Amino acid sequence: MIEARLKELGITLPSQPAPAANYLPFVKVGNLVFISGQITSLNGDLKFVGKLGRDYTVEEGSEAAQICALNILAHLKAACEGNLDNVTRCIRLGGFVNCTEDFKDQPKVINGASDLMVAVFGENGRHARAALGVSSLPFGVAVEVEALFEVKE
Repeated sequence: MIEARLKELGITLPSQPAPAANYLPFVKVGNLVFISGQITSLNGDLKFVGKLGRDYTVEEGSEAAQICALNILAHLKAACEGNLDNVTRCIRLGGFVNCTEDFKDQPKVINGASDLMVAVFGENGRHARAALGVSSLPFGVAVEVEALFEVKE
């Protein structure tokens, strides 16, 4: 059902990005899956390197957040042994926006990831969330998003 929804939305999940340091891309504990922060790497190519409010618009930042969300879904699929129908709920997203000191639209940027979760999982994609502005992110990317999901055991 979720695979059909992805196809309907025209979404092809990217290859799973490798961790950039000494951590796991996801950890499954019971029926919870914690997805490590995902950046704007798309099939190995860094996208959106720079700051919101200087190098990118809110709309471009939202697109960057969507890339992070696609990477989250790729890892989530692996955590669910290839079956996204085992996902029962997106619980929380944490979004980090590399931005100028005066930038104030972090929530609008992270909506790119939030909107994708709702588009894919429907009402079960609605979640709690944080959207924070930061002075830098790994590799200078504009956005990073982490996630927590509930899945069938």
